[in-house]
Amino acid sequence: MPIFTSARRPDPVPRLLSAAALLVSLLALVFSMGGAAPAKRGGGVVYLNAQGKIPARYLPVVKFAKRSKRLGNATRKDLSVACPIPDAVDLGTWCLESGVNPVPPKDTGKNDFVYAAQKCVKEGGWLPTAAQLIGAAPKVKLQSKIDDSPLTSGVDEFANAKNGIKDAREMSGDLTTVTAGGRAAGSEGVSVGSKGNGNLGEPDPVPMPADPLPDTLNYVTVYDNYNHGGFAGGAPVGAPEKFRCAYAKGSQGTKFGD
Repeated sequence: MPIFTSARRPDPVPRLLSAAALLVSLLALVFSMGGAAPAKRGGGVVYLNAQGKIPARYLPVVKFAKRSKRLGNATRKDLSVACPIPDAVDLGTWCLESGVNPVPPKDTGKNDFVYAAQKCVKEGGWLPTAAQLIGAAPKVKLQSKIDDSPLTSGVDEFANAKNGIKDAREMSGDLTTVTAGGRAAGSEGVSVGSKGNGNLGEPDPVPMPADPLPDTLNYVTVYDNYNHGGFAGGAPVGAPEKFRCAYAKGSQGTKFGD
Protein backbone atom coordinates (compact mmCIF):
# COMPACT_ATOMS: atom_id res chain seq x y z
CA MET A 1 0.00 0.00 0.00
CA PRO A 2 1.58 3.27 -1.11
CA ILE A 3 2.53 5.70 1.56
CA PHE A 4 1.68 9.30 0.72
CA THR A 5 4.07 11.95 1.87
CA SER A 6 4.02 15.66 1.19
CA ALA A 7 6.29 16.66 -1.62
CA ARG A 8 6.17 20.40 -0.61
CA ARG A 9 9.38 21.96 0.58
CA PRO A 10 9.43 24.56 3.41
CA ASP A 11 9.02 28.13 2.17
CA PRO A 12 12.52 29.78 2.39
CA VAL A 13 11.16 33.37 2.49
CA PRO A 14 10.10 33.44 6.17
CA ARG A 15 13.47 31.98 7.13
CA LEU A 16 15.30 34.61 5.14
CA LEU A 17 13.23 37.40 6.71
CA SER A 18 13.87 36.05 10.19
CA ALA A 19 17.58 35.81 9.50
CA ALA A 20 17.63 39.38 8.14
CA ALA A 21 15.77 40.71 11.18
CA LEU A 22 18.22 38.94 13.47
CA LEU A 23 21.16 40.41 11.55
CA VAL A 24 19.74 43.94 11.78
CA SER A 25 19.24 43.53 15.53
CA LEU A 26 22.80 42.37 15.98
CA LEU A 27 24.13 45.29 13.92
CA ALA A 28 22.07 47.78 15.93
CA LEU A 29 23.44 46.30 19.14
CA VAL A 30 27.02 46.57 17.88
CA PHE A 31 26.51 50.16 16.69
CA SER A 32 24.89 51.23 19.96
CA MET A 33 27.80 49.84 21.92
CA GLY A 34 30.17 51.81 19.71
CA GLY A 35 28.18 55.07 19.92
CA ALA A 36 26.97 55.03 16.32
CA ALA A 37 23.53 53.51 16.46
CA PRO A 38 21.36 54.81 13.62
CA ALA A 39 18.14 56.63 14.37
CA LYS A 40 15.54 57.59 11.85
CA ARG A 41 14.71 61.27 11.38
CA GLY A 42 12.53 62.49 8.62
CA GLY A 43 13.45 59.61 6.35
CA GLY A 44 17.21 59.99 6.96
CA VAL A 45 19.65 58.40 9.37
CA VAL A 46 21.05 60.23 12.40
CA TYR A 47 24.09 58.84 14.19
CA LEU A 48 24.73 59.26 17.89
CA ASN A 49 27.73 61.34 18.94
CA ALA A 50 30.69 60.14 20.99
CA GLN A 51 28.66 60.53 24.18
CA GLY A 52 25.92 58.30 22.84
CA LYS A 53 23.47 61.20 22.41
CA ILE A 54 21.64 62.70 19.45
CA PRO A 55 23.48 65.84 18.25
CA ALA A 56 21.75 69.09 19.25
CA ARG A 57 21.40 70.17 15.60
CA TYR A 58 18.93 67.37 15.04
CA LEU A 59 16.73 68.23 17.99
CA PRO A 60 13.57 70.28 17.42
CA VAL A 61 13.81 73.98 18.28
CA VAL A 62 11.51 75.07 21.10
CA LYS A 63 10.04 78.51 20.53
CA PHE A 64 9.71 80.58 23.69
CA ALA A 65 7.22 83.37 24.14
CA LYS A 66 8.67 86.85 23.85
CA ARG A 67 7.23 87.80 27.22
CA SER A 68 6.40 85.67 30.20
CA LYS A 69 2.79 85.85 31.32
CA ARG A 70 3.99 86.30 34.88
CA LEU A 71 6.03 89.40 33.96
CA GLY A 72 3.20 90.91 31.97
CA ASN A 73 4.33 93.91 29.96
CA ALA A 74 7.36 94.70 32.11
CA THR A 75 10.38 95.89 30.18
CA ARG A 76 14.03 95.19 30.88
CA LYS A 77 14.34 98.62 32.48
CA ASP A 78 11.40 97.86 34.77
CA LEU A 79 13.07 94.67 35.97
CA SER A 80 16.52 96.17 36.55
CA VAL A 81 17.79 96.58 40.10
CA ALA A 82 17.45 100.20 41.19
CA CYS A 83 18.01 102.37 44.25
CA PRO A 84 15.33 101.72 46.87
CA ILE A 85 14.83 105.40 47.72
CA PRO A 86 14.01 108.43 45.59
CA ASP A 87 16.57 111.19 45.06
CA ALA A 88 19.53 108.87 45.59
CA VAL A 89 22.93 108.78 43.91
CA ASP A 90 23.53 105.48 42.08
CA LEU A 91 27.03 104.22 42.85
CA GLY A 92 26.88 100.86 41.09
CA THR A 93 25.92 98.11 43.52
CA TRP A 94 24.78 100.56 46.20
CA CYS A 95 23.23 104.00 46.61
CA LEU A 96 23.76 107.02 48.81
CA GLU A 97 21.34 109.73 49.85
CA SER A 98 21.98 112.78 47.71
CA GLY A 99 21.71 115.05 50.76
CA VAL A 100 22.17 114.74 54.50
CA ASN A 101 19.42 112.95 56.36
CA PRO A 102 16.81 115.43 57.60
CA VAL A 103 16.58 115.58 61.39
CA PRO A 104 13.11 116.56 62.68
CA PRO A 105 13.03 119.71 64.83
CA LYS A 106 12.06 117.64 67.88
CA ASP A 107 15.30 115.62 67.47
CA THR A 108 17.62 118.58 67.01
CA GLY A 109 20.82 117.96 68.93
CA LYS A 110 20.04 114.26 69.37
CA ASN A 111 21.65 113.11 66.12
CA ASP A 112 24.68 111.42 67.67
CA PHE A 113 26.26 108.16 66.46
CA VAL A 114 23.60 105.95 68.01
CA TYR A 115 20.78 108.07 66.57
CA ALA A 116 22.31 108.05 63.07
CA ALA A 117 23.07 104.32 63.07
CA GLN A 118 19.57 103.40 64.23
CA LYS A 119 17.90 105.87 61.86
CA CYS A 120 19.69 104.42 58.82
CA VAL A 121 18.85 100.84 59.81
CA LYS A 122 15.22 101.80 60.40
CA GLU A 123 15.05 103.19 56.89
CA GLY A 124 16.52 100.01 55.41
CA GLY A 125 20.13 101.11 55.01
CA TRP A 126 23.29 101.68 57.01
CA LEU A 127 25.63 104.43 58.14
CA PRO A 128 28.31 104.55 55.40
CA THR A 129 31.98 104.06 56.15
CA ALA A 130 34.56 106.79 55.68
CA ALA A 131 35.92 104.92 52.67
CA GLN A 132 32.48 104.87 51.04
CA LEU A 133 31.96 108.58 51.61
CA ILE A 134 35.40 109.54 50.32
CA GLY A 135 34.97 107.23 47.34
CA ALA A 136 31.63 108.89 46.55
CA ALA A 137 33.00 112.45 46.87
CA PRO A 138 33.31 113.00 43.08
CA LYS A 139 29.62 112.12 42.60
CA VAL A 140 27.96 113.18 45.86
CA LYS A 141 27.73 116.69 47.32
CA LEU A 142 29.33 116.02 50.67
CA GLN A 143 29.55 118.68 53.39
CA SER A 144 32.67 120.77 52.96
CA LYS A 145 34.57 124.00 53.68
CA ILE A 146 32.82 127.33 53.09
CA ASP A 147 35.08 128.13 50.14
CA ASP A 148 34.23 124.89 48.31
CA SER A 149 32.00 125.04 45.23
CA PRO A 150 28.22 124.80 45.85
CA LEU A 151 27.96 123.05 42.49
CA THR A 152 29.99 120.05 43.64
CA SER A 153 29.62 120.09 47.44
CA GLY A 154 26.97 120.61 50.10
CA VAL A 155 28.04 124.19 50.82
CA ASP A 156 25.17 126.71 50.90
CA GLU A 157 25.31 129.07 47.95
CA PHE A 158 23.59 131.83 49.93
CA ALA A 159 24.51 131.18 53.53
CA ASN A 160 22.54 132.99 56.24
CA ALA A 161 24.94 134.82 58.54
CA LYS A 162 22.42 134.68 61.40
CA ASN A 163 22.63 130.89 61.36
CA GLY A 164 26.39 130.99 61.27
CA ILE A 165 28.77 130.38 58.37
CA LYS A 166 31.03 127.46 59.21
CA ASP A 167 32.95 124.67 57.59
CA ALA A 168 30.93 121.45 57.72
CA ARG A 169 31.60 117.74 57.83
CA GLU A 170 29.58 114.57 58.15
CA MET A 171 29.57 111.41 60.20
CA SER A 172 30.88 108.05 59.01
CA GLY A 173 30.32 104.60 60.46
CA ASP A 174 34.01 104.16 61.37
CA LEU A 175 35.07 104.30 65.04
CA THR A 176 38.38 105.00 66.70
CA THR A 177 39.62 105.45 70.28
CA VAL A 178 41.70 108.34 71.56
CA THR A 179 43.19 106.52 74.54
CA ALA A 180 44.39 103.06 75.49
CA GLY A 181 42.64 100.54 77.68
CA GLY A 182 39.58 98.37 77.54
CA ARG A 183 37.25 101.08 78.86
CA ALA A 184 38.23 103.45 76.04
CA ALA A 185 35.43 101.94 73.97
CA GLY A 186 32.78 102.28 76.66
CA SER A 187 31.60 100.16 79.51
CA GLU A 188 28.38 98.54 80.66
CA GLY A 189 29.49 99.09 84.24
CA VAL A 190 28.54 96.82 87.14
CA SER A 191 24.89 96.72 88.16
CA VAL A 192 23.87 97.03 91.81
CA GLY A 193 23.02 93.59 93.13
CA SER A 194 25.66 91.72 91.11
CA LYS A 195 27.12 88.75 92.99
CA GLY A 196 30.35 86.85 92.57
CA ASN A 197 30.50 83.12 91.90
CA GLY A 198 30.52 81.59 95.38
CA ASN A 199 31.61 78.20 94.05
CA LEU A 200 34.82 79.80 92.86
CA GLY A 201 35.23 82.01 95.89
CA GLU A 202 34.68 85.21 93.91
CA PRO A 203 33.89 88.33 95.95
CA ASP A 204 30.89 90.45 95.05
CA PRO A 205 31.84 93.02 92.36
CA VAL A 206 31.80 96.67 93.25
CA PRO A 207 28.95 98.54 91.50
CA MET A 208 30.11 100.92 88.80
CA PRO A 209 28.15 103.25 86.50
CA ALA A 210 27.85 102.40 82.82
CA ASP A 211 29.55 104.49 80.15
CA PRO A 212 27.80 103.61 76.85
CA LEU A 213 28.88 106.79 75.00
CA PRO A 214 32.41 107.60 76.18
CA ASP A 215 34.24 110.70 74.97
CA THR A 216 37.22 108.44 74.32
CA LEU A 217 35.34 106.63 71.53
CA ASN A 218 35.12 108.76 68.39
CA TYR A 219 33.51 108.40 64.98
CA VAL A 220 35.52 109.49 61.94
CA THR A 221 34.20 112.51 60.03
CA VAL A 222 34.62 113.21 56.32
CA TYR A 223 34.29 116.28 54.09
CA ASP A 224 34.13 116.85 50.35
CA ASN A 225 37.56 118.48 50.05
CA TYR A 226 36.89 119.86 46.56
CA ASN A 227 35.64 116.48 45.26
CA HIS A 228 38.78 114.68 46.47
CA GLY A 229 37.31 113.57 49.77
CA GLY A 230 39.13 114.08 53.05
CA PHE A 231 39.17 113.23 56.74
CA ALA A 232 37.92 115.97 59.04
CA GLY A 233 38.92 114.55 62.40
CA GLY A 234 36.91 112.62 64.96
CA ALA A 235 34.04 113.46 67.27
CA PRO A 236 32.80 111.65 70.39
CA VAL A 237 30.06 109.14 69.65
CA GLY A 238 27.71 111.15 71.85
CA ALA A 239 28.17 114.35 69.81
CA PRO A 240 25.58 115.30 67.15
CA GLU A 241 26.64 115.64 63.50
CA LYS A 242 25.16 115.63 60.01
CA PHE A 243 24.89 112.22 58.37
CA ARG A 244 23.44 110.43 55.37
CA CYS A 245 22.45 106.78 54.84
CA ALA A 246 23.62 104.22 52.31
CA TYR A 247 21.43 101.53 50.71
CA ALA A 248 21.94 98.33 48.79
CA LYS A 249 20.38 98.33 45.32
CA GLY A 250 17.33 96.13 45.22
CA SER A 251 16.61 96.48 48.93
CA GLN A 252 13.31 97.93 50.13
CA GLY A 253 13.79 101.27 51.81
CA THR A 254 11.05 102.77 53.96
CA LYS A 255 11.21 106.10 52.16
CA PHE A 256 8.88 104.72 49.51
CA GLY A 257 6.12 104.99 52.06
CA ASP A 258 5.56 101.26 52.46
